Amino acid sequence: MGLSPPILADVAALGYERPTPIQAAAIPVVLSGRDVIGLAQTGTGKTAAFVLPIVERIAADGGLRALVLSPTRELTLQTFECVKSMGRSKGFRAAAIIGGEDFAGQNAALATRPAMVVGTPGRVLDQMERRQIDPRHVEVLVLDEADRLLDMGFAEQIEAIVRHLPRDRQTLLFSATMPSGIRALARMYMRDPIEVSVGARMTAVATCRQELYTCTPREKTILLKWLLQREDGQVLVFTRTKRGADELHRELRRGSHTVSVLHADRSQDERKRAMQRFRDREVQVLVATDLASRGLDVDGIARVVNFDVPPTAEDYLHRIGRTARVQREGVASTFATIDDLSALRSIESVIKQRIPSVHVKRDDLLVFAREESAREHELAKQRPQAQEDHDSHESRPRHRHGGGGHSHHGRGSSGPHHGRGGGGHHGGGRGRVRSGR
Repeated sequence: MGLSPPILADVAALGYERPTPIQAAAIPVVLSGRDVIGLAQTGTGKTAAFVLPIVERIAADGGLRALVLSPTRELTLQTFECVKSMGRSKGFRAAAIIGGEDFAGQNAALATRPAMVVGTPGRVLDQMERRQIDPRHVEVLVLDEADRLLDMGFAEQIEAIVRHLPRDRQTLLFSATMPSGIRALARMYMRDPIEVSVGARMTAVATCRQELYTCTPREKTILLKWLLQREDGQVLVFTRTKRGADELHRELRRGSHTVSVLHADRSQDERKRAMQRFRDREVQVLVATDLASRGLDVDGIARVVNFDVPPTAEDYLHRIGRTARVQREGVASTFATIDDLSALRSIESVIKQRIPSVHVKRDDLLVFAREESAREHELAKQRPQAQEDHDSHESRPRHRHGGGGHSHHGRGSSGPHHGRGGGGHHGGGRGRVRSGR
């Protein structure tokens, strides 16, 4: 693909043996210097598709030459780590510039004259206006997860940033979807771009096994506990609201589960710590809002759980794209109540497949619920009071803007797992928690 031996050695050291389809298609075109629109499903390796050719092409010691704009702090830090790993042999330096952190540390990083800046648009613009980022010699601009950049309202900041950049630059746009707004961005900022499209973008990857559990709102929490008891790997759980994430986090901590929580009302340090603990496998479960559904790449997430049905097919695909990444296998479990069936039908219509159902006997779940309640009661008696106080403080919601609506979590409700040692089984029609009589 035109990559030099040192960079290939860095890639091999990360355990990668062959490129994904989007990498094989995009890297040679990016290396040629052309503007590129890269479109591929979530979880197919789009980050490396632009990082590798940039590290190959750009001088490591010439100051800022590449600028990558990302929609979230988590994706920014993830891309930053990717650059460090894939540019190690070349001595390629990058700086991560995100909101929520003090300017002094970022200014120190920028003073080392990194070849690349990866950042969120608001903070990058701030640093440009403070004259900490000199954009006059930028050769490559990357809009990563471009659809999400637009969804989150960054269009004005992007326009302001681009006004500071040289006209004679390469612009790369990577996205999982191609709404009309993305085409408008391409017309504004790109010159005769080549579109590199791999796979059907509004479908799940083939290695992701999807399953549907239909239940009542009160059954969701015990349903999740049932799944967790039978899952050996790491699990990423999505809720609709920040308050719902906090409530579920507290509920899971009552048992033996190791769990962290991630949403926009947590401080930057708390979000970093939650992600690091999950990456380091110190916790099995990460409860998150859709903040984590774009670009988050943690090796080997075994299962994604949609505790709340996402509002759109695009959100659904981004969520379940956190598992079965880069041709690995994974499971995506969705909990749906009767009020979710319309949204579910819409999702299935867009992704052009019916999500297989899993049936679970209600009597089995009631037995599990009683046993789980007894286990939690015993754990509460064994847990030192100091730890109880710490857990209460750690789990307390922090709502700067009200936090949105409530998720429905019941205590002593009922729910299931499909897979190892599970009590569920596949069947026709819609999956549901039902009586065994």
